[in-house]
Amino acid sequence: MSNNEIGAQQGRLGIATQPAERISSVARSLYDVNASDPDGKLIDRSDMGSDDVEQITRVMKSMARMREAEEALSKASQKFMQLSQTEMRAIHYLIVAANQKQVVTPGAIAHHLGITSASTTKLLDRLERGEHIVRSPHPTDRRSLSISVTDETHAVARDTVGRMHANRFMVAAALAPAEREVVIRFLNEVAERMTLRDEPWATGSASH
Repeated sequence: MSNNEIGAQQGRLGIATQPAERISSVARSLYDVNASDPDGKLIDRSDMGSDDVEQITRVMKSMARMREAEEALSKASQKFMQLSQTEMRAIHYLIVAANQKQVVTPGAIAHHLGITSASTTKLLDRLERGEHIVRSPHPTDRRSLSISVTDETHAVARDTVGRMHANRFMVAAALAPAEREVVIRFLNEVAERMTLRDEPWATGSASH
C-alpha cells in the first residue's frame, strides 16, 4: 500500500494524517538517542563526542533491525508450521533432544516452557493431533512417557526455519576470534543490564 493510499484510508477512518516525510523522519529517529532522550534524562552524554553518539546510534539501529528480522522470521515460521510460539519452542526443544539422543518427558517440556502440567498435556495433545510428536512409553520409568518429534516435522523445521537460523552461525564464523569475543561481551552485558529483577513497575507494585 502506497503512502497516498494509507493517507486516504486514515482519512476515511477519521485519523489525522501527517506528511509522509515527517512520519519517515520519526521512524528513522526511533533509535537515535538525541531524539528519544534529547534532555539527557536517561543518558548523560555531556562527555561524549558527536561521532561516538552517532556510532552508538548505528549500533542501536542495527540491533533493532536484527530484532525485527527475528520477529518476522518467528511469525513466518509459526504461520508456515501452523503452530503457536509456545508450540514452536517445544518442537525446537524436542529436535535438539533428538539430535542428542536424549529422552524427553512431559515434565521436562513443562519445565523448559515454564507452564503447568495441565497446560503441557493440552499442548502435547495439540501437537499429537497435528502429527508433530509421538508419545511413547518411557524406556526406564513406567510412570512417565517419552515425547519425540516426528521425522517429518523434524525435517521440515530443519530445512526451512533451521536454515534461516543457520545464517547467524555463518555470520559469526566470518568474524575473527577477537571480534567474536567483543560481540560475546557486548551481547552478554546488554542481556545482563536488561534482565528484569525486582523493578516495581515490572512486578505490579508501583503506581502510575
